[in-house]
Amino acid sequence: MDLDLFTIGFTQKSAREFFTLLQRAGVRKVVDVRLNNNSQLAGFSKKEDLAYFLKEVAGIEYVHLPDLAPTQNILDEYKKNKGEWSIYERKFLELMSERKIENKITPSVLQGGCLLCSEHLPHHCHRRLVAEYLCEKWGGIKTKHLT
Repeated sequence: MDLDLFTIGFTQKSAREFFTLLQRAGVRKVVDVRLNNNSQLAGFSKKEDLAYFLKEVAGIEYVHLPDLAPTQNILDEYKKNKGEWSIYERKFLELMSERKIENKITPSVLQGGCLLCSEHLPHHCHRRLVAEYLCEKWGGIKTKHLT
């Protein structure tokens, strides 16, 4: 299987930068993997607004897959309590394994897609973990992080 998958975080990007990166990469679908996608802090990337902008500005489909997001407890422990990344990473990988996300979605759902979350860079972000986990399970995923 050959699957091209992109990832992007919306923070530290203007709407112009964000949509330009997606269009230049040839993204056809944004796969929102955020647990909380209606926060006031989300700006142009609030769920309903983002779905509208993606379609109208760039002709890109939007889908929200909360099964690819951490639980509120895992997120709070890391963000609010300033937990260690290694613990967050381990707990999130265990959660994906328990959820069997590789069986809940198909590669075709992600083909030409871009995993979206809030973190600016992918190294401490669950979108990277999702891409790596699925590559391990399915093989053949080529991931490019749009920054």
